[in-house]
This record gives sequence, C-alpha cells and structure tokens, in this order.
Amino acid sequence: MANLSGAEMHSKYDYHEGCKPMDSDNLPEMYLNNTWRPNLSITGASGLPDCSVAGNVVRASTSVKLSLRLPPSAKPTETEAKLIEILTTNVPYNAKVTVKGGHAGQGWCMKD
Repeated sequence: MANLSGAEMHSKYDYHEGCKPMDSDNLPEMYLNNTWRPNLSITGASGLPDCSVAGNVVRASTSVKLSLRLPPSAKPTETEAKLIEILTTNVPYNAKVTVKGGHAGQGWCMKD
C-alpha cells in the first residue's frame, strides 16, 4: 500500500523550511504510522490563557477536544469506553473530569 501511495503520501504537503515529515525515508513505516497505528491529538482547547499572560494559577475549568485515530482492527465503541475509563480513573488532585463522547468511528485502511 505504501508503494502505491509513493512519496505523494508526504510530498503533497507544505513544510516549514528545514522540516520534514517523520519517516519520509521509510514509506512503509510512514504508511503504518498514518493508518494502522493509533495517534492521540489535541484538536482544540478552551479555558487556557494566552502564553503572554499565563501563570501558575488554578483555573475554574479547562476543556480539550481529543481526536484518537484508531487502527482499522480496533472496535471504536470499546476503545472509546476504555479511553473514558483511563481519563476518569485516579484523576490527579481529585479534579473533576467530564467526557462527552459519541463520535467513535472505525479506523481506515486503503483497499488493494
């Protein structure tokens, strides 16, 4: 599958000068990282102060939106339940954690 995609798997994107994508010299590894291996990203946040005024203070609340890419073989509903369990169990300082899920979807793999 990596050979079918070829270098276009990464060459179609613009990068900052001097930067390059991870594993661009190993297309099979890059393909696996982009399809079969999980990846957790923070895609949004609120309640955080701007860096110019940030300090060591307690905030009333902070929210983050997470996106977890699943391998095609993972079961989305079970994975979502496990992630919620991890995020809400043994929370440091007894902080209150609320999770709003419901957007679980199957991982993807290009068909040959």
